[in-house]
Amino acid sequence: MSDQAHLPIMETKNDINAFYAPTREEWREWLQNNGQTAQSVWLIIYHKSSKTPSVYYAESVEEALCFGWIDSKSVKRDKESTYQMYTPRKAAGKWSAVNKERVERLAAAGLMTPKGQALIDLAKKTGTWDALVDAENNVIPADLQELLDQNEVALKNFLAFPPSAKRLILTWISDAKRPETRQQRVKLTAEKAAENVRVKV
Repeated sequence: MSDQAHLPIMETKNDINAFYAPTREEWREWLQNNGQTAQSVWLIIYHKSSKTPSVYYAESVEEALCFGWIDSKSVKRDKESTYQMYTPRKAAGKWSAVNKERVERLAAAGLMTPKGQALIDLAKKTGTWDALVDAENNVIPADLQELLDQNEVALKNFLAFPPSAKRLILTWISDAKRPETRQQRVKLTAEKAAENVRVKV
């Protein structure tokens, strides 16, 4: 694909360049050309209901993973499109089950780049590849279980939360970077559960 055929939209948001890719191939081309040097980019994604051709979210995530990049926040651009933030993936980043399935499928299809594969290999070596397995399977960690066991109401309420809500909370706890942050999140989770309230993550 030629970047002359579809000139990128020349705009920025919060001093970060925005890029418009009419096709999945052109997003991949951008990553190929810029993935080793750029620090971030807003990818402009049009809604499927729009008449404007666009790479779609799921496709954009897959291509980003191939080059060692990852999606984060999205912001409304206008009634037809959004800005989706992409940045190089941090080596210490934990892998969700969805993204693990994606990269295994992409690698089997021969689409993974050396940079993307290197991050996968590193994650498997350091343990971040499986760091979210317990949280995604709703396994309560020992520190949270200890606090919940001290309050029968909190335990009962927490166990009654929908699986998706528990998964979100447990992932939030697992994502804590420092021991003191984790301790605070565990404590808050137990306190809110005693009130039958899901902690906001």
